[in-house]
Amino acid sequence: MNDEILNEHIIRFFQQQTCATICCTDTEGSPYCFNCFYAFNQDDKLLYFKSSPDAYHSMLLRENPAIAGTVLPDKLNKMKTRGIQLHGTMLHHLHPLALSAPVYYHKKHPIALALKGEVLTIFLDSIKMRDSNLGFGNSMIWKRSEHESALERAVHSP
Repeated sequence: MNDEILNEHIIRFFQQQTCATICCTDTEGSPYCFNCFYAFNQDDKLLYFKSSPDAYHSMLLRENPAIAGTVLPDKLNKMKTRGIQLHGTMLHHLHPLALSAPVYYHKKHPIALALKGEVLTIFLDSIKMRDSNLGFGNSMIWKRSEHESALERAVHSP
């Protein structure tokens, strides 16, 4: 499946899980990964997470907003392979799609209101989901249209 419409199976998986691993690159181009709680916006295909502006990964993402990441089940089953691989771009906090990020994130994680930090927005470009419950080697792939990606990149910075 390669569709501009996001598969319900992928949406349900995102909604049921809570933690993602996000990867970015440092100033030398070396990979750097961190874990975070997230909220998923299925309508705009956005991922939100909260972080301190002084966190190392926050500083890296301001320099190079390209990301890759994974979401695994909160409870692993060693007999099944399930998970999501994703690619995207960190949006500037003043980007129109990022303005509702705090409301969206805190709706899923209200306890995070007590924590300092900013809610950041990832503009998802592609998602690949593997789920051995649907058959061995079964993958679902979603890619944002080239037109939509180009349009969002044009307003990446305020």
